[in-house]
Amino acid sequence: MKTQDVAVIGICAALYAAFGLLTANFSFLGIGFLPAVLIPAVFATLYGPWVGGISGAIGIFIRDMFVHGIPLLSLAAGVPPNFILFFLIGYLAHRNISLKQALAAVTVAAVALLLPAIIFLPDFTVLTGLSTEGFLLAFTLTVILSLAIIAAVAIRWKEWRSYAIAAVIGQAAGAGLLSVTVYAVSPLFLSYFTAGPIPASLVLPIFVWTFATELPFILLAGPPIIKACYRAFPSLKRKENQVTNVEKS
Repeated sequence: MKTQDVAVIGICAALYAAFGLLTANFSFLGIGFLPAVLIPAVFATLYGPWVGGISGAIGIFIRDMFVHGIPLLSLAAGVPPNFILFFLIGYLAHRNISLKQALAAVTVAAVALLLPAIIFLPDFTVLTGLSTEGFLLAFTLTVILSLAIIAAVAIRWKEWRSYAIAAVIGQAAGAGLLSVTVYAVSPLFLSYFTAGPIPASLVLPIFVWTFATELPFILLAGPPIIKACYRAFPSLKRKENQVTNVEKS
């Protein structure tokens, strides 16, 4: 890592923590609503996996200290998923992913998200307070919109295909680790999980909530912001080309 990377990590972590605090009042079973994930996703794409992963981990830790102030909980359930999420985005965003691989990933993601939502529909409706029809409609539209965007990007804008797939894979890995870890450590932090330990039946709902509420922000706002950064700082674009050329060789 270069001196520039260290400085960029500090900037990204501060922005992630600050904007993450703006939505601190919105959560599901204690798991925050974080449109701010867009920030480390952009930095990971521009500066690479280590910048994205480390800044995401530090940023979420700072945010958590202001939100609940339990360092061990953040280190166990917040820091690792964020590191994995943004590291994978930075690592995969410039890889050469084919259209066939992209569409296969969309299909798998659709099945993996919609089936659990239908199977565990009663748990979702009780927890959210929505009607069965209302929740299923809102969730289905969110998932379909996210996956439709991925498919459209993969077909129409092939230069963003790898970024879209990186976002899906990274978000799935991060959300999966988060949901399992929260379930595992919740008995140890009853001062935060006041309703008691998280039951195993809520692992999938937590995963779906995290995945479906964060991915659209990365997919929709990421490409135009990254493109604007390339225009403002052409050296970042040259860095991307260098990565691509090394892979081809």
